[in-house]
Amino acid sequence: MSYQVWIAFMLACWVISVSPGAGAIASMSSGLNYGFRHGYWNAIGLQLALLLQIAIVAAGAGVLFATTPWAFLIVKWFGVAYLLYLAYLQWVAPAQSIEIQHELTRKSAGKLVMYGFLVNMSNPKAIVFLLAVLPQFLDLSKPQWTQYAIMALTMISIDLIVMAGYTGLAAKVLRLLRSPKQQKFMNRTFAALFAGAAFLLSLVHQ
Repeated sequence: MSYQVWIAFMLACWVISVSPGAGAIASMSSGLNYGFRHGYWNAIGLQLALLLQIAIVAAGAGVLFATTPWAFLIVKWFGVAYLLYLAYLQWVAPAQSIEIQHELTRKSAGKLVMYGFLVNMSNPKAIVFLLAVLPQFLDLSKPQWTQYAIMALTMISIDLIVMAGYTGLAAKVLRLLRSPKQQKFMNRTFAALFAGAAFLLSLVHQ
């Protein structure tokens, strides 16, 4: 993986992590209910699930590309189409009421880790998304597992930073997401970012 490709991947990771989703909501909930220091254990669970999902994608994609030379082109254009689909969904997404349930009982660190793990692992779209995006940044002339390890470290590091923000600034972020006008603006912004990412991926050559 060249330095230029890694920069592009890092920027994509920021877009993916900052885009509101189940992990962000779980982090805000933990931050509101338990504070940053204790609630951040939820983010650790999110990353453990992400690491497992990346390993699953790496194993499947590695075998596929090794046995089927033209598979990369199929995966590439699938990734472009999927990102455009996500852009469409973000563009037309209605403003929704986001509610955080305050819990009376305090979860242990282990339970918060497990909670975060299950939040990410119970989302089947995550595997599809990773399969659509990660292979686009591979250099097939070099060992794939090394590149996947770099991507995993990059993605997890960035997601830990973003989830720290969601956990620590939970109340402020929640107020922003509660405004229908601001939700619509955020949805349209991320739609444009996903479409831009799709365009950049369409230019990738191996």
